[in-house]
Amino acid sequence: MLVQKYGGTSVGSIDRIKHVAAKVAAAKRAGHDLVVVVSAMAGETNRLIALAHEVSEQPDEREKDVLLASGEQVSVALLSLALKELGQPARSYLGHQVRIETDNAYGKARILSIDSTKIVQALKAGEIVIVAGFQGVDEDDNITTLGRGGSDTSAVALAAFLSAGACEIYTDVDGVFTTDPGICPDARKLQRISYEEMIELASTGAKVLEIRSVEFAKKFSVPVHVRSAFSEVEGTWLVAEEESMTDVLVSGVACDKNEAKITLVRVPDRPGLAAQIFGPIADAHIVVDMIIQNASEDGTTDLTFTVSKADHKKARAIVESVLPALHAKGIRVDTDIAKVSVVGVGMRTHAGVAAKMFQVLAQEGINIEMISTSEIKISVVIDAKYTELAVRVLHEAFIGKQGNL
Repeated sequence: MLVQKYGGTSVGSIDRIKHVAAKVAAAKRAGHDLVVVVSAMAGETNRLIALAHEVSEQPDEREKDVLLASGEQVSVALLSLALKELGQPARSYLGHQVRIETDNAYGKARILSIDSTKIVQALKAGEIVIVAGFQGVDEDDNITTLGRGGSDTSAVALAAFLSAGACEIYTDVDGVFTTDPGICPDARKLQRISYEEMIELASTGAKVLEIRSVEFAKKFSVPVHVRSAFSEVEGTWLVAEEESMTDVLVSGVACDKNEAKITLVRVPDRPGLAAQIFGPIADAHIVVDMIIQNASEDGTTDLTFTVSKADHKKARAIVESVLPALHAKGIRVDTDIAKVSVVGVGMRTHAGVAAKMFQVLAQEGINIEMISTSEIKISVVIDAKYTELAVRVLHEAFIGKQGNL
């Protein structure tokens, strides 16, 4: 069994849907049982979001999910029709029909379980199964969506629950690169990358895969092949960490301009401060990325954290609502920032990566505002105007022109 996922660009027109149908049909003729996950046609989700905001400045999140889920309904039906025209039996399903059950966090729901009964029955009948990505239902049968890149998660989750041999993610790039080729012409395609490295790259701004899809792949040991829908070139395989991977100090450099920084100024430093702030933020399903707390001699602290730009207005409103209880002197918000990161499993066994990173940035006059680290990642927050420069100089310093890794 093989699960294939095709993104919005891959199904962005009728001609491209026919092209995808031909690729799927060829895989079926090669002997695979096929489950195909598709996104909405390119631009469709943005169009639907714009419609929602024409009606309401702050659309109800439940109704917005009902609206956005319709984009994939069009794609699965058209691909199924195209396959039937090629003489291939096919059947399309929406998220609620195969029962992709999620929590009720509208707009960013998490998959809890999948009922594969109908899929297995259709496969046994010789049909190609087409499943709408990006969507599911909660326990009360409300339609939910998984957030940007959610079709990746749908595909890998289906591969996990169906025990598929592999999951192929077809996109508009040839694989996973050492950095964004649009920023750095020296970027090179990786032949293999560990789940851990891909999780870190996805969390730090690499757009090629959604982070939860990689988490599913790691948890259930699903081999994932990221490749282009427009060529037959071998892409990049996501696999469990291999010993040879630690020989490479840094596998990738990522950047993310989709972050905002919120600072609470001169808050009395006392036990329970963080819980008072981050508890309500967590209840609102807002993910906090980096946190820094600076204590001063007068018993106050400046507390700074980052969230996605999409959530920063909601986060600010929550923080402002608790300001009186915190006795803070004020709040500052900065949306003109970027996070730049270097990632590599080789960091576990090599010292000096952070020092070199900071030195390279200092030589270019780039000031570091925040720092966050893990075993295999170092991230810094900088002024957004230096993003591309930072990516290029760090890529040159750590990766250079090594060719395919």
